[in-house]
Amino acid sequence: MPLPDTVRIREIAPRLTFQNHTVPTEVKIELVRRLVDAGVRAFELSSFVRPDLIPGLADAAEVFARVPRVPGLSLGCCVGNTRGLARAVDAGADTASFLLSADEEFARANTGRSTNDSLRELERMAAFAADQDVVLGTYVIFAWGGPTGPARGGEELQPLARRLLDIGVDHWILADSSGYAAPPQIRELVTAALAHVPPGNLTVQIHDDRGMGLAALLPLLELGVHTIDTSLAGSGGHPAMPGSHGGGMCTEDAVQLLHLSGVDTGIDLSGLIDAANWLAGEVGVPGRGFVRQTGCVPSTARTGTPLAFTW
Repeated sequence: MPLPDTVRIREIAPRLTFQNHTVPTEVKIELVRRLVDAGVRAFELSSFVRPDLIPGLADAAEVFARVPRVPGLSLGCCVGNTRGLARAVDAGADTASFLLSADEEFARANTGRSTNDSLRELERMAAFAADQDVVLGTYVIFAWGGPTGPARGGEELQPLARRLLDIGVDHWILADSSGYAAPPQIRELVTAALAHVPPGNLTVQIHDDRGMGLAALLPLLELGVHTIDTSLAGSGGHPAMPGSHGGGMCTEDAVQLLHLSGVDTGIDLSGLIDAANWLAGEVGVPGRGFVRQTGCVPSTARTGTPLAFTW
């Protein structure tokens, strides 16, 4: 299958990074401003969860109130229960994604609920969301396996997929939260998911714990997935997983690869690199990725305009 002409990059650093690194609200607003200036239009901005568990995101409502609004902006968040969803609606979130873990042990460590209990909570949330101006979706965290358990394949997704559709939730974020998947595993699980939901309802989020993040990118596009979650400078982490890298696929590396492959993101690569360097320097967040360290491939790939390559 040929690659699409365009892809939507959804930037998750404002949530993934600051859930693990507490910074002033002004720093978060400045990060989003820099990313908006670079052309980013889709964000996972924060989480509406218990502040005693994730103190770094206790200012979620203020962040939503203060980020710069521009045409085409889409602001999403994570939620853990109906109360958090109500707060997200009040804050003006366009989308809210439930934190559902495919790994039973992590589910209990992260939210104190089993996966089955989490699905019952999601059912209550779906009933609430039906009368609200918000798109309720769900994560499937550790969809490919982890954090310590074995890898998962497409067949193991089937019971959970059917349950989600029974609840009425058909917008999914499949997260390779521990970086287990090489391209064959990416293809298998995403193909299984696409048997249940259309490509436009599926977002994929790859964490680059094991260095395979970019290898997943082109197979995802070949499968018709047009929304990819990435994290500026490969930053991120999780309080429930101390010592793990936990960073997402590096945004600036992903954008360079897409532009060199003839896929438009609408994002200026030079602006991304400036924002990534600012994040790593100003905030002291450990940053990964290659392009901000070694420089762009010399070409028009540093802009949001794709090259006229034949793939």
